[in-house]
Amino acid sequence: MTGGDGGRGPGRRGILRAGAAALVLGTAGCTGGTRPQPTATSPTANPATSPAGTPAERPTETPTPTPTPLPQPPLWQPGPGEIQPDVKRRAVELVAALGAWPPGGQGVEAARARVAALGLPPALADQAGPLAPAATEASLEVIVAQYGGILDDSASVLVVCRQWRRGPDGSVVEGGTTVDVRLGRAEPRWTVTDLRPGDAGPAAAAPPPAVARVLAEPRIELPPEAAADLRSGTVHDSVLEAMLRLAGPYTLSVSVVRTGHPLDVFGTTRPSDHPLGRAFDVWRIDGLAVVDPGTSRQLIASFMRDAASAGSYNVGGPVALQGAGNQFFTDDTHHDHCHVGFDH
Repeated sequence: MTGGDGGRGPGRRGILRAGAAALVLGTAGCTGGTRPQPTATSPTANPATSPAGTPAERPTETPTPTPTPLPQPPLWQPGPGEIQPDVKRRAVELVAALGAWPPGGQGVEAARARVAALGLPPALADQAGPLAPAATEASLEVIVAQYGGILDDSASVLVVCRQWRRGPDGSVVEGGTTVDVRLGRAEPRWTVTDLRPGDAGPAAAAPPPAVARVLAEPRIELPPEAAADLRSGTVHDSVLEAMLRLAGPYTLSVSVVRTGHPLDVFGTTRPSDHPLGRAFDVWRIDGLAVVDPGTSRQLIASFMRDAASAGSYNVGGPVALQGAGNQFFTDDTHHDHCHVGFDH
């Protein structure tokens, strides 16, 4: 017999080793095979499907847009040079109470309560007219308060307003009016006796050609009511042409044209030229308030003379000038603006 192990068969120990190797190879083969596919109810199901296996289509919620806030300008206050400043302040307080309210503050009853809080007759709210449009919210800017007239015991203050209100669709709608506030002397403060908001009416189908030129002129500043007067076609060409002529050397801030002004010259029975569409008032020249004592009297006098040269027969203001007839005049009412009137 040949010696050594090279010629022998595997034996029992060799068989055991072969079996162990086979087990190892079999395990390695499983790791390289195909994995079982998860079912629809498996925890590893596609997250893009709903529990029922259909595509997840959750409704998209459209956020409600936040409404644009209404402007909130500070309340107008009388400056230096005013005659009886608290008379104007009283008129402005009332107009602000009637023409501005927070969301949900609309309606006559709420307006009456705001007026009563000022110590004024609540019934004045019933005279608000266009100052109180149908809206859930409104804000107000008093552009200027000027005298329509002032006497010892009575006064007319023309409160020139720009107003914003909330439209039915949530938009911001801009407008405005001029209110003739009538007051009487009382203690401790003057009281309001009457309220007369202006209403220029609808725009004319074919206003005079000069209207478009005035409205487009950047050196002529018009509040909402005055601009509506021009669009109504009820303002004479003499007024329009004078505005354009004066806008050459000056920037004009107009307060009142036709509506919002007393029908008669205050304290008289003499008809005013304003309601006839034959006059306009200027409260600021070149950005400087006529009432302000710091505004050059020479500037105001120059403007008044140039207004006469533009065809005005009746020019009023805070400066006493010499002229034929009643071409120039001054009084307490006109210490805060220049009046430019025409007889045709």
